[in-house]
Amino acid sequence: QVQLVESGGGLVQAGGSLRLSCAASGRTFGIYDMGWFRQAPGKEREFVARIRWSGSSTDYANSVKGRFTISRDNAKNTVFLQMNSLKPEDTAVYYCAAEVFGTPGYEYWGQGTQVTVSS
Repeated sequence: QVQLVESGGGLVQAGGSLRLSCAASGRTFGIYDMGWFRQAPGKEREFVARIRWSGSSTDYANSVKGRFTISRDNAKNTVFLQMNSLKPEDTAVYYCAAEVFGTPGYEYWGQGTQVTVSS
């Protein structure tokens, strides 16, 4: 089992920055990759970014490419999402998720953290 807890959300003005954190606990040795997703009011959940637990492979949604950076600190069992040049359309609840070895797909999810970007 893997437990995930997001933090770092808040209210910022357009053009500002936030850094989200996702702390993983439990059987973190089984994590293959970690991803960030978001869901805006009335919209479907969408992929934001992902990172391999080992190595340097990352992937980003086109909507955030060049503005967001995903990173990790394996020693602290934490993944981060640095969000720069925030836009009102980035407003959403952000969730982190974990994919484990041997089980394709994101099985474990955090509770979410609210990000609100004002004009």
